[in-house]
Amino acid sequence: MAVKPQLACFERLGAPGWGALERVVSTAQDAGLLVVADGKRGDVPVTAKAYAQALFGSTPTQAGEIKGLGVDCVTANPLMGRDALEPILAGAQEAGGGVFALVRTSNPGAADILDLEAEGAPLHEHLARMVAGDADRLRGDCGLSGCGAVVGATAPQHLGRLRELMPDSIFLVPGVGAQGGRPEELGPAFSEHPASVLVPVSRGIAGAPDPAAAAAELRDAVWGLSQALAR
Repeated sequence: MAVKPQLACFERLGAPGWGALERVVSTAQDAGLLVVADGKRGDVPVTAKAYAQALFGSTPTQAGEIKGLGVDCVTANPLMGRDALEPILAGAQEAGGGVFALVRTSNPGAADILDLEAEGAPLHEHLARMVAGDADRLRGDCGLSGCGAVVGATAPQHLGRLRELMPDSIFLVPGVGAQGGRPEELGPAFSEHPASVLVPVSRGIAGAPDPAAAAAELRDAVWGLSQALAR
């Protein structure tokens, strides 16, 4: 189980928002939940290193070491290239965390860029190969890799091919609920391991008449699918 705070929703509130985010992270981790910081960071290496320090680690200063947010995983944008992703991967490796790189996102405009043909394959497949190339680096004892991918539920036709390209990566699959993705279409995203897919849902739960019931229904649907496929 995990929570995925959207960093922009806290950052827009300035210092009080960052303080609230720190409390959310601490409370979630105290409850035994993984925290995925959703900021889709990605920049030139020196800046990407600063992002990694802010989210995973700490920053040395003349006043001493300043601790970062201390999250478990982050989302990252690999479109600036391998060197922009490297410092974030390094930060995750040092912290024992994970990185979900954007591969094929859930927004309608994803097709404008991520489905473009490049050297005989869609761009999202090239990004998937980049992720797979780092799988060993963040591999856990269960065989799954914390070098994962953001793969939207709103374009389920891509799930099977992307699982083929990234057999050991955990998929973060947004888009179920308010964006129109359906749990029953997620089967191709799963590997044999039931923890190979993490399905975040926010508006579909928060906007429901009974949020607890909506959460339980979605949990049961996804868990039932994963268990059936793992047999």
